[in-house]
Amino acid sequence: MISIDLNSDVGESFGNWTMGDDAAIFGSVSSANVACGFHAGDPSMIAQTCRDAVAAGVTIGAHVGYRDLAGFGRRFLDCSPTELADDVLYQLGALDAISRAAGGTIRYVKPHGALYNTIVTHEVQAQAVVDAVKAFGGDLPLLLLPGSVALKAAETAGLRGVAEAFADRAYNPDGTLVSRREPGAVLHDEDAIAANMVRLATDGVLIARDGSTIRTTAESICLHGDTTGAVSMAAAVRRDLEAAGVDIRSFV
Repeated sequence: MISIDLNSDVGESFGNWTMGDDAAIFGSVSSANVACGFHAGDPSMIAQTCRDAVAAGVTIGAHVGYRDLAGFGRRFLDCSPTELADDVLYQLGALDAISRAAGGTIRYVKPHGALYNTIVTHEVQAQAVVDAVKAFGGDLPLLLLPGSVALKAAETAGLRGVAEAFADRAYNPDGTLVSRREPGAVLHDEDAIAANMVRLATDGVLIARDGSTIRTTAESICLHGDTTGAVSMAAAVRRDLEAAGVDIRSFV
């Protein structure tokens, strides 16, 4: 049977600012990319998210990002590789403690937002992220965009690189994500999204925004927890994948 992981960015609420419905989306996904407090999330929210993930049997991953609460981690930071590696290691340590207290543990790492997109091509920052994961220990897998330099750096360092696709984001013909600054970058049509993800899982094909096809492989599909209608969208994607004979389970 074909299997694929469904992951979602969660734990991103901060103080009185609520982002997404993490407990609800855990009914559809198999992996949780939990914010570590640098791009979003506060200690109490992160802890509650970890407890909810453990209760739902959802795998916990560290969603590390730039130190950019004001910009939600979606702005490039031109920091030194040492500073970036230290920031990533700090985030891993914080989430490790919180997840263990909740009865879980970190099983993988996924960079967030601008950091994720930057290390598709930025070799220095990609290596800094990989160095931090290696320094943390445990040889945690890294969830990354297919074809990224970070994926190659992870594998060179002896880490497992896991390629993912995005359900609710539009793609350029070259397989990169359409910038959130452009109209139509975030998708909302549940039927079209679910059909595209079934096509990906069964045929290894995504449809770009210009209608062209992208040949790719992915072990995981991301459904952003902060996208409008995220809970319903995640349920629709899972339903259609299972109807197509695809088993939903974590990649670790």
